[in-house]
Amino acid sequence: MADGLEQARAALECGDYGRCQRLLAPLLEEHGVSTRFGAELRLLLATAQMGQGDTEAAAATCRSLRACRDANLRTQARELQEVLEAPALQRPREWSMTLPSLGEMEPLEGQVRALARRGRRRRLPEPPPPPPTGATKAPLGFAVVVLVLLLLTALLAGCVDLDTQLRFTAPGRLQISQTSRSLTGQPLPWQRQLARSLQDSPFQIRQRHGELRLRAPSLPAGQALALLSASVDQAADLAAIDLPPPQLRSVERNWLLGVRQRIDLELDLRPLQPLPGLNLAVTLEPLQPRAVLRAEPLPARPLPRGNGSKAPPALRWRLQPGALNRLELSCWRWSRLGLGALGVALLLALVSLLQRLRLAAGFGLPQLPA
Repeated sequence: MADGLEQARAALECGDYGRCQRLLAPLLEEHGVSTRFGAELRLLLATAQMGQGDTEAAAATCRSLRACRDANLRTQARELQEVLEAPALQRPREWSMTLPSLGEMEPLEGQVRALARRGRRRRLPEPPPPPPTGATKAPLGFAVVVLVLLLLTALLAGCVDLDTQLRFTAPGRLQISQTSRSLTGQPLPWQRQLARSLQDSPFQIRQRHGELRLRAPSLPAGQALALLSASVDQAADLAAIDLPPPQLRSVERNWLLGVRQRIDLELDLRPLQPLPGLNLAVTLEPLQPRAVLRAEPLPARPLPRGNGSKAPPALRWRLQPGALNRLELSCWRWSRLGLGALGVALLLALVSLLQRLRLAAGFGLPQLPA
């Protein structure tokens, strides 16, 4: 029985559908349609009938499998029956190509002779004019278009106002904020890339229209300057500008009453050519103008404050593209705890002095009332 089934499957795979049906005939008589083996035999029979083009017999075989107890085989038979009984769709004529009969075609030899005779009668075409000679002219129009595109690219890339704010929150601590504003009012691709690259940094990122704000928490001066250096390097890489790493140094000395700070900033912007609309600045607060030891090539100017404004004094130092920018600061950051301790010590010294003067005048020590 198994040999007969394997021989029937081999005949079906070889395309010998008649032999497959002859091999399946004795097996079908022995196994009814309700059994699983009988249902598998009838599915093979339906496949062989389809191969011979007898779709009606194949559909009838599939309908007979409704009595099978196996649900999977019934489902296969039903799906095959739906395919066999589906109406045939009419294909448009333009979807197919019809080849003419060989007997209706004109011999190729006659066509070649007719074309040869027709070519002899036709006059030869006139030869093309000779190529122009002389000095060639430069493509002025193309050069103008390229120049305009380069100018627009430079303008769009440089239309940004970048302001870095250094805020001294406490002795030995520094807070860094950066604000970049697009003069077009729309976010630049450089701003989007910078915001994505700084997602894992301590910066708090806020972007609205053409303004991108980065704000870091108050950090020790060394860590804050290292964070500022990393952000400058990242911005230069995104702008495809090969800038030397910025030199940011901070030296502090604690004298209990306050901290003596000395900060040196050095930004080499010589590889960055000046572009229209590109404004770079550094804002430092709170800071007095007397704290600036050196600022070049542009001076650090006090930030104007309105009358009655309680904002702390600040300095604005504009950077010069295409030049080496240096800034040296030296200032005191007084400690409230140290100043308070000094005030208490002075008051104790004053009280002790007054007590000595009282004793020297003969008043004696102060007593409680009787």
